[in-house]
Amino acid sequence: MATKKKIETVCGYSCSDCDHYTKECPGCKQTKGTPFWTAFVNASQCPVYECCTTIKSLPHCGKCPDLFCERFSRYKNPEITEEEAAASLAAMEKELRSRK
Repeated sequence: MATKKKIETVCGYSCSDCDHYTKECPGCKQTKGTPFWTAFVNASQCPVYECCTTIKSLPHCGKCPDLFCERFSRYKNPEITEEEAAASLAAMEKELRSRK
């Protein structure tokens, strides 16, 4: 079985792991931080993407001294448990801290 290519994002999540990728959303890089879910929370842009790229001009949040700020928990996926959310954040942090 072929391993799917990981699509890196500024927040450490991989668009290639998202069920909505290619269906409702072409990815954060292509949408410039306005993935499909921003329409459901009345946001013009993902707050993590906006802070990282627009405000701080960083390549990703792993370069930010404030990792993890409140922007990461501002919006919660209602379809996952608190444990799943915590595991996802831990994976994102590991990914971000491993980047150069």
